[in-house]
Amino acid sequence: MAQFYFKYGTMNSGKTIEILKVAHNYEEQGKKVVIMTSAIDTRDGFGIVSSRIGMRREAIAITDDMDVFAYIQNLAETPYCVLIDESQFLTKQHVYDFARVVDELDVPVMAFGLKNDFRNELFEGSKHLLLLADKLDEIKTICQYCSKKATMVLRTLNGQPVYQGEQIQIGGNETYIPVCRKHYFHPPIHMNEIKER
Repeated sequence: MAQFYFKYGTMNSGKTIEILKVAHNYEEQGKKVVIMTSAIDTRDGFGIVSSRIGMRREAIAITDDMDVFAYIQNLAETPYCVLIDESQFLTKQHVYDFARVVDELDVPVMAFGLKNDFRNELFEGSKHLLLLADKLDEIKTICQYCSKKATMVLRTLNGQPVYQGEQIQIGGNETYIPVCRKHYFHPPIHMNEIKER
């Protein structure tokens, strides 16, 4: 019986590497997977899933008006699994449609993404994934400034923390830092200083 998974973590927690690993394992067994990603994130090109360590794959870009259920339903070959990168950018409708993929087409769906934004609020996609997913799994990493678990994302501008602004601003290590709660609210004065011990 297929299930709906939401695997969430902060920046630099290895979410994309996990997608590529799962895809490789299925494909090594001759099982078809569909890799999808948000059309919003074009840092490495439209419809590209790429990790910070250089691994990359082409993916189906999910636009706001895309009917993802119809897309999966109309494939010539039913996939063994659907893998979604940057799932925080999904709309509520996308999440509900992916739940239908699981329930009506009996295809497992694994969504990977951020849970909360730099303001420490849920993304639309994340909110509905938390509500509908059968299984929730946190992909862990550590705070950039200490050895505690990173649970939040800190946006920076010119080395200074930013707590206000548009929810979506595409960026990587130059913009976002994985941090614990303490360092989210009280980042080091000089944000480039050496990690605490």
